[in-house]
Amino acid sequence: MRIRHSTRAEDHRRPLLGAVSEKDGVNFAVWSPRSEHLIVHLFDRTDHEIASFKLPERRDGIWYGFAEGLKPGTLYALEAIGRDDPEHGYYFKEGRLLADPYAKALSKPFVWDEVLYQRNSAGFIPKSIVPDYEGTFDWQGISKPVIPRNGVILYEANVKGLTMLNREIPPSIRGTYLGIAHPAVIAHLKKLGITALQLNPVAACMSEPALAAKGLCNYWGYNPVCFMAPDPRFAQDPFKVVSEFKTMVRELHRSGIAVILDVVYNHTAEGGFDGPVLSLKGLDNHDYYAFEKDEEGERDYTRYYNVSGCGNSYNCDQMCSLNLVVDAMQYWLGVMQVDGFRFDLGVTLCRETHGELDYEFCENSGFLKACFCEDLINGAILIAEPWDIGHEGYQVGHFPLSWSEQNDHFRDTVRRFWRGDKGLLSDLATRLMGSRDLFAKDLRPVNAAVNYITYHDGFTMEDLVSYDHKHNEANGWENNDGSEENFSCNHGVEGPTADPQVLARRWQTKRNFMATLFFAQGTPHLLYGDEFSRTQQGNNNAYCQDNEISYLKWDYTEQNRQFIEYIAYLTQLRRGSRMLSEIRLEDDTFHLMEDTYEALWYQPNGMLMDAESWQDPQADTLMVVAGLKNSTTGEHWCLLLNQSEEEVFFTPPKFDATTKWTEMLDTSQPTGIPLNVDAAGISISCAPMSLKLLMLGSELQDFSMGGVTEPIRHGNRKVKFNHGRLSQPRSA
Repeated sequence: MRIRHSTRAEDHRRPLLGAVSEKDGVNFAVWSPRSEHLIVHLFDRTDHEIASFKLPERRDGIWYGFAEGLKPGTLYALEAIGRDDPEHGYYFKEGRLLADPYAKALSKPFVWDEVLYQRNSAGFIPKSIVPDYEGTFDWQGISKPVIPRNGVILYEANVKGLTMLNREIPPSIRGTYLGIAHPAVIAHLKKLGITALQLNPVAACMSEPALAAKGLCNYWGYNPVCFMAPDPRFAQDPFKVVSEFKTMVRELHRSGIAVILDVVYNHTAEGGFDGPVLSLKGLDNHDYYAFEKDEEGERDYTRYYNVSGCGNSYNCDQMCSLNLVVDAMQYWLGVMQVDGFRFDLGVTLCRETHGELDYEFCENSGFLKACFCEDLINGAILIAEPWDIGHEGYQVGHFPLSWSEQNDHFRDTVRRFWRGDKGLLSDLATRLMGSRDLFAKDLRPVNAAVNYITYHDGFTMEDLVSYDHKHNEANGWENNDGSEENFSCNHGVEGPTADPQVLARRWQTKRNFMATLFFAQGTPHLLYGDEFSRTQQGNNNAYCQDNEISYLKWDYTEQNRQFIEYIAYLTQLRRGSRMLSEIRLEDDTFHLMEDTYEALWYQPNGMLMDAESWQDPQADTLMVVAGLKNSTTGEHWCLLLNQSEEEVFFTPPKFDATTKWTEMLDTSQPTGIPLNVDAAGISISCAPMSLKLLMLGSELQDFSMGGVTEPIRHGNRKVKFNHGRLSQPRSA
């Protein structure tokens, strides 16, 4: 092996950082502008060092070198030598090995071990793997699915937790990327009507030392080290992790399901001043992280900004940091073929320093500009968690028009409404119509809001209806972690019960939650396992529970089967309807089309809601009718909401003498199917604490969602798509 200068050092284009294979060797390029030497150490698969060499040239902050004869699959680690002065932000310690920030694969997972970290850096640090320059993976002609924004139905899952307990999957691939590629998983997602699988972080991460000391781990994976390397924890063979990940993506795409990654670019596992040095901190601590100022206005490198709550904050306001994030996104979208991202604590990525503003959220930040200007990123599904814990960190509604955002207002309002809290009619109506108080009509599409009842950080749906209080004792923090404000209701008994009345109320509330989610404007989001009544035993912060508390039990009880069928019916109704998936109201100017719709709000007696009705703190019933304006053709829906403890009779408006309302859904029924499907009376009853969905006439036009061709079972008949129409045959 001969080391020579790299021709890339003289290339005026933006360099490819990391290890890049070529036919006759490997180019190395490492950003480390303040180090004095940069050494590459080579290892065999038993972690024994076999060679090392200095990169011969630093230019424009980047160290370059070309290793002739080096091949893909070679294991390596970096060593940055220079000033070792942490109080002034320098961590260039001789003998300390680092993971390459641009590593595309690692030889093993990061596992915190204080003794090994201090005494044997080579044994502790996972080795980066030189990638294959030819890209030999066979995509078998499968390309990314084309899913319109109004057709996205999200299903959030953890790679390990989703398949770990599925007995249809071979034990060797349970809890892995290949496990998700198994036909049993994909068939389940298809049955539910899911169009996008959103995975908890898959980038290589490390558990916090404090967790490791308790014998726990960061199961969710929100503590990254290498942004581009799929975590080898989820690989059957760590040295084939890239191809295994691509196999998962390919098989999901084959079935028309998009893949969205939850990415953590707001902090890293290197923590604060006393945290470990694993990668970025040892290469360019000054620029990759954000620091507070001292009394003289100078950066204090002993005080990391901590708007993430995890010890440090990544600083996208620096060019090298933004470059790493953009390169990582393009790699996942291009090489790994994923379809989009959910950005954990997305506000942190948009914090910049301008004039007197120091590390503040900027709606026109370099990060957001880069996402808009890079075609590959701009065409992806982009979802922000629109907050962090820093100054003015709550920024719901302030991301660009092409983005979607988590809508916690929807979560809280819907939880409270079906818990029985009064005075919420006006707020609920706003949430149902896309939360246009947050996502302005002239600036954002109606599906900018990602609506959810449950997310990974909180109660599961089963726990939401089973516990009044969190029970996080297993986390080791004396139940002091996790949110205190859950808006949950145990319906009379805390935790598991055999009481049939309590169980009936819990099931009805879950049906209410799901129906409200799918009939609201916005992008619906489901949490994995809610369809199987997954419980975390009241734990609303199970980030450190890598065990059956977090794993999905594929428990096909009769009630769970019934609930899965119920959710599948809801998703197909939504996917087959333009209005349910994306209503375009006359006064909503973001989309301009010839056909516009109107939504009218009524009292149960058929009278329009007035100011007094909206402001009545005890009002607990509401009816909304939406359809094509000034027409009895096309779609018309009527949603009845009864929050009271009594049966209520609603009088929907009549359009003409012959057209009648058809009941399509009744959450008071275990199956969701109304007892009287063809109800057409002047008044329609709605059971206590339930909702009903009505459709005008007997046909629903399918304007465009596409892909929904299988019949929908509806009571004793089938609702099926046929030549652009969803029709109910007279006999089925």
